[in-house]
Amino acid sequence: MARRAGGGAALPGCAGTPPSGGREAGSVGILLLAVAAVSLMLSLAIVATGQYLVGFARAQAAADAAALAAAPVTFRPFGATGSARREAAIFAAANDSLLIGCVCAADPSWDARTVVVTVRTSFRVVLFGEQSVEAAGRAEFIPARLLE
Repeated sequence: MARRAGGGAALPGCAGTPPSGGREAGSVGILLLAVAAVSLMLSLAIVATGQYLVGFARAQAAADAAALAAAPVTFRPFGATGSARREAAIFAAANDSLLIGCVCAADPSWDARTVVVTVRTSFRVVLFGEQSVEAAGRAEFIPARLLE
């Protein structure tokens, strides 16, 4: 019979470590698998959020560019040919967007005018596939400043 350091007899099945009975052997593996799955899902959510934010920023940039391009064309004496809506559509398309609205009527007066353009941009988002967002851009044009 084995002897303990304190002089007493050792209990059967005890060699200084608690008995596990094999029940705890796989619990660490399951815990690591759960942590890996949660980490993967969080990573995909962060990537999807980033892709959506980039898509929205692209749409906003396209709307702003289209509005800035259309604003001077509303003033006919400026020398522009074509329509402000067409100019906005050209700049929206150059930024991979589709023009869906333009409040940009031609105005021959020297009064300040504001152009509002709405565009739609499509992009892919991981886990969600093809997505689209709309953004509006606004630009003011003051013809009198051409004389300064």
